[in-house]
Amino acid sequence: MKARVFISSVQKELAAERRALKSYIQGDALLGQFFEVFLFEDMPASGRRADEVYLKEVDRCDVYLGLLGNEYGYEDNAGVSPTEREFDRATAAGKERLIFVNGDKDAARHPKMQAFVRKAASQLVRRRFGSIPELTALVYSSLVEHLVSAGAVRTRPFDAAACPEATIHDLSRQKVQEFLARAQAERNYPLGPRTPTEKALAHAAVLLFGKQPQRFLITSEVKCLQFHGTTVAKPIPDYKIYKGTVFELVDQAVGFVMSKIAATVGTRAQSSQAPVTYELPPAAVAEAIVNAIAHRDYTSNASVQVMLFADRLEIWNPGKLPPSLTPEALRVPHASIPHNPLIAEPLFLTRYNEKAGTGILDMIGLCKAAKLRPPEFRQESGQFIQTLWRPTPAATAQVTAQDEPSRKSLTGRLLDAVSRALGVPAAQVTAQVTAQVAAVLEAASGQPQSREELQHAARMKHREHFRKAYIDPLIAADWLRRTIPDKPTSRLQKYMIADNGKAWLNEYGEPPLPGPTPAESDANRTNRTPNRGRKTGGRGK
Repeated sequence: MKARVFISSVQKELAAERRALKSYIQGDALLGQFFEVFLFEDMPASGRRADEVYLKEVDRCDVYLGLLGNEYGYEDNAGVSPTEREFDRATAAGKERLIFVNGDKDAARHPKMQAFVRKAASQLVRRRFGSIPELTALVYSSLVEHLVSAGAVRTRPFDAAACPEATIHDLSRQKVQEFLARAQAERNYPLGPRTPTEKALAHAAVLLFGKQPQRFLITSEVKCLQFHGTTVAKPIPDYKIYKGTVFELVDQAVGFVMSKIAATVGTRAQSSQAPVTYELPPAAVAEAIVNAIAHRDYTSNASVQVMLFADRLEIWNPGKLPPSLTPEALRVPHASIPHNPLIAEPLFLTRYNEKAGTGILDMIGLCKAAKLRPPEFRQESGQFIQTLWRPTPAATAQVTAQDEPSRKSLTGRLLDAVSRALGVPAAQVTAQVTAQVAAVLEAASGQPQSREELQHAARMKHREHFRKAYIDPLIAADWLRRTIPDKPTSRLQKYMIADNGKAWLNEYGEPPLPGPTPAESDANRTNRTPNRGRKTGGRGK
C-alpha cells in the first residue's frame, strides 16, 4: 500500500507548484512506487464543510508537505488559516512533516505568515526554494530520506535499517535486561539492566530482543534436519523449525545437533563433574551455527539450514563472503568483517563469538584435535556452506570396541528417571541433558546455590530456558528444593538438592577414584584411557 502525501498551501498563490509536485512524485520511477498525492482541489463537490474534509485528509496521510509563500490565506473565526490548521493537526498526530518556504524575502510576507514560518522553523528543519525545479529536487531528497528512515529503501547495513511496522511494544524488556546483565558480567559492558529502552527500532533490535521476531522477519527462522544417509532424501527422521531471537536460535540449533550425535560419558576421576565427549567438538558446532546466524543475508527469502547427515554436518546460510575473503582465505589469519555488525556486537558481548576473525581458525583447530577431517567451506548458489565431518565408521567402531561398562553408564533406568523428572519423552533425554542434570545436582549438593551458579555449572547460556526446562521441573519432582519456598522469585532465592535428587545422583555417580601418586601423575596425563564410559547416541539414526 502506498503512503499518502498531503500537500498543504494557499491554493491560488502556489497552484502551479502544487500541481507540479503531484505530477512529479507520481510520475517518478522511485517515488511513484511508494507515494500517492492528495490535492484538495482534486476533490469532487461535496455537501461537507471544507475544513472537515481537509482535516480528515490530514488524519489519513502519512506525510504532511507544507508550501509556505507570502500570503497567509483565508482566516477562520479564530484568525487561523487552513494551512496552519493542517500543520497543527499533522503535528498533533505525529505525522512526518516537510516544510518548504518560497523565496528568502521574509519581510514581504504577511505578518501571520512570518509568524507561521518562525513556528515551523522552531520545530523542524525547513528548506527554501526559488523555482519549481529547485522545489522538486528538494522534495525528492526529503522523500527518499523518509523512505530510508522508514526502512522502505535501504542504504545502511540490514541490521541497522528500520524495521517497518515494529514498535517498542514488540520488544521483550526481560530479554533486553537479561542481555545487558550478561554483557556486563562477561565483558564489563557499561550499560546495566536498568538502562532505558529507546523508541527507534532497527532490524537488529527485533532480531535480538523481539517477542516474536519472525512476525516481522519470517525467514529469520532456522531449519534443522536429520538424514539417515549422506544425501538429502526422504524419510527425514527429524525436522525442526526453530523461531525466536538470535540467541534462542543459536541455543536451539546447537541443542538439536548435540542431541543427535554420539557422546561418551566418562567418570569423575579428574573432576567433580562427569565429562561428556562428543563425536563433534561442541565449540566447533556452536561456532559454525553462530557464523551462519550472525552473518547471513536477512534480506534473502531463504533461511539458515542445519543438516545432519550420517557422515557430516552441513550448515547453509543465505549470503556471500565479503569481496576481500574467499573460502581458502578463511583457513589463514584474516580480518573480522561482520555482515550484520549490530547483531555481531551483542553476540560478542555475551561470549557467543569473538571479533578477531579467529572463529573459523578455532573450528579448524578443534576438529584437528579431535582427529577429524578438516572443515570445508564453499560458496554455492547464493549460499555459504560450512561442513564439519563426523568420524568415519571404522574409527567409531574402534572406539566403541574399546569402551567398558562402568558404574557411570547411562542405564535405561537412569534415563527414564530423568525423563520423568523433566517431563519430556525419554527419546529426548540425551547424554548432554543427563550430564547437565547431574551437574546441577552436584553443584546443589553442598552449599545452597543461586540460579546463576547452577546455570553456570550446567554450562547453559539461556536463562529462561534453563529455568523452565530444568529448575522448575526438578523442583516439582523433588530433585531440588528452594531455600525460600514461599517466595519463588526472591532475589535471595537459592537451591539445594532434595531427596529424590540425592537418590538419583548416588546411582548415576561414583566416588572419585584415589588420586595418583606423584610418580604416576605424568604418566596418567599422557596415558589416560578414554574408555571409562559407555558410548551413547547414534550416527543420525
